[in-house]
Amino acid sequence: MSMEESLKIMAEMPDEENAKIVSDAMKQLGDPSRLRIFWLLCHTEECVINIATLMNMTSPAVSHHLKLLKSAGLLTTRREGKEMYYRAADTPLSLQLHHTIESVADITCPM
Repeated sequence: MSMEESLKIMAEMPDEENAKIVSDAMKQLGDPSRLRIFWLLCHTEECVINIATLMNMTSPAVSHHLKLLKSAGLLTTRREGKEMYYRAADTPLSLQLHHTIESVADITCPM
């Protein structure tokens, strides 16, 4: 490959800000529990108590994972009374990570 070709490739490389956004999101999905919670929330909207029951985890543990996923921009929330409901963000990054999880894990989207 010539230097000219390498420079063309470098011109398409994500800038540092975009690379950090993607890197932060991928770091959060590096934890198996967070990956599973994210995958679940790609398919449904749930509150902490229901997620904890479905994942066989404590509510504080689920809340911790949700906070990290939300801070990475992977989740959105909606309040209904005292309950906060979570679901995967409708963003290109979340959608792509959802599809990547299913592709790598060789599973089919249930919906």
